[in-house]
Amino acid sequence: MEKETIVKEIVKALELFSDKIHHEMREMGQQLRTEMHEMGQQLRTEMHEMGQQLRTEMHEMGQQLRTEIRDVESRLETKIDTLRQEMNERFEQLNEKIDELRDELTDTQETVDLLSSKTLQHERKLRSLYRQS
Repeated sequence: MEKETIVKEIVKALELFSDKIHHEMREMGQQLRTEMHEMGQQLRTEMHEMGQQLRTEMHEMGQQLRTEIRDVESRLETKIDTLRQEMNERFEQLNEKIDELRDELTDTQETVDLLSSKTLQHERKLRSLYRQS
């Protein structure tokens, strides 16, 4: 009977040890699930924060690009206005030069007309004198 009692005690001890191991394994499984859940939450939070940060940076870059584009547009408009003003001034100068040339041409034509008329008069007079002689 002593052997039987010893075997029963060993079996009982093994059952207790087995129960203890099962209990510890359940606790470890629960602890592992809890840690995995916490890590999942932490990852979701970090991903959300990164998404927000990326959206903020993209918004800032968009604003910066808009500002730079407005600056370039402003500089281009200023240059275009300056060129337009220079072109208008040069066209005005050309118009003045053309008007001066037109006046000179008119004067020259009048002088040619006068000289032609005088030459014609002199030729007539010379013919007349030639006939008289």
